[in-house]
Amino acid sequence: MSDKKTYKEIIKQTSKTAKLYFSTVKDEEKPYELWKEFDKDLAKDFSLFITGKMYSREKIPHSLRQLITIASLTVLVRPDELKLHIHAGFNVGCTKQEIAEVIFQTSIYGGVPAANTALKVLKQVLKERKEQ
Repeated sequence: MSDKKTYKEIIKQTSKTAKLYFSTVKDEEKPYELWKEFDKDLAKDFSLFITGKMYSREKIPHSLRQLITIASLTVLVRPDELKLHIHAGFNVGCTKQEIAEVIFQTSIYGGVPAANTALKVLKQVLKERKEQ
C-alpha cells in the first residue's frame, strides 16, 4: 500500500490536525490567517504541507512532536510561535510539568534568558486556558 495521499485526503488531514492542535488558539494568532492576508494560494500550500503532511505524520506521537517543537522554539526564542505550540501541546495531552521540564532542559543549550521567555509564554497560556 502506498503512503501517497490524494489531494482530498491531505485537505481532510490538514483540517483534522489543525483542529487537534490549534482549536484553543484565537484565529488572529494563527499563522494561516496572517499568510492569507498576503497570498491565499501560498497560505493554503503552506498549511497543506506543514499541518497536513508534517504535523500529521504518525512516526512519533503528537505529544512528543509538540515537546520537540516547544524545545526548538524555546531555544530559537520565538515566543509567538511558541505560544501556538504550547496550546497544541496541551491539546494533545502534554502536561504543564512536561512542558516546563522541556523548557528548563533547553536552558542548558539556549540559555536561561531564552528559557525565562518561554516560561513567561507558558504562564500566559495557562492563564488564557484558566489552568494556572
